[in-house]
Amino acid sequence: MNMTLIWLILFVVFLAAEVISTGTLIFIWFCIGALVALITSYLGGSQMLQGILFFSVSIVLLIGTKPFIKRYSKQKRPSKKANRILLKRGTVVKEINNLKAQGAVSLDGKIWSARNSENEMVIPVGSEIIVTGVEGRNAMVKEIEKIET
Repeated sequence: MNMTLIWLILFVVFLAAEVISTGTLIFIWFCIGALVALITSYLGGSQMLQGILFFSVSIVLLIGTKPFIKRYSKQKRPSKKANRILLKRGTVVKEINNLKAQGAVSLDGKIWSARNSENEMVIPVGSEIIVTGVEGRNAMVKEIEKIET
């Protein structure tokens, strides 16, 4: 089989893997390495040169861009500590008003900034709440309905 065709197939395979992996930016560097090897093969370079260029370009790009990608593609995930408050009950200590971007709740004796997860309605001080999620540093809460007796 012709080496130009092999490099073309590898280029397409790595490109497809990058698209499927949705933004990991791992296979794109091997895709570029395969493209360089494809061009080298088309221009008549030896198989040894093609292989060396493929591996060296791929590895240099992978290692060289890793710190840059790490710095700029960090997704904000709630900390493990934040996940511990999910489904906890607490009390509103500062009125929760999403429109004013204010509010705080007491959970296990600790104060957390909070937002209403259900709607834009204000939750008054003293209301009982339950944590439904965490967004950034805010506990997303909903008011617990009081049962009238």
